[in-house]
Amino acid sequence: MLKKSIFLLILIFLSACQSGGPSTRLTVELNDFSITPAQLSVPAGSEIQIRVANKGTVEHNFYIMQYGVDVGDMFDEEDLANAYWDVDVQPDESVDLSFTAPDQPGIYQIVCGMPGHLQAGMVGTLEVVK
Repeated sequence: MLKKSIFLLILIFLSACQSGGPSTRLTVELNDFSITPAQLSVPAGSEIQIRVANKGTVEHNFYIMQYGVDVGDMFDEEDLANAYWDVDVQPDESVDLSFTAPDQPGIYQIVCGMPGHLQAGMVGTLEVVK
């Protein structure tokens, strides 16, 4: 019985460690054509340090859209006004930046706004938690 309890506690601990809870330090890789990791989590209102690395062969950008905004099937000029934060990254380039996470908890869409990249799968989410 004791061995089962210890085993269950270890499993719970390992699951919690791998759940990828909110962080103020993020590393994101942009590839042709994916965002890794595709799901990020940050604490609301916190200063976030982020490294965005373009491991692909073409220019990419990383847009965090405003709360409640879904760009749909195509990112276009109208979506620029609805961006919360963005950065452009050239091939084989990494940039280290910071931004303040939104105060509003919820799910924010992440996209690459380069023509055709969203359709190719460069989309993700940023979860902002209290």
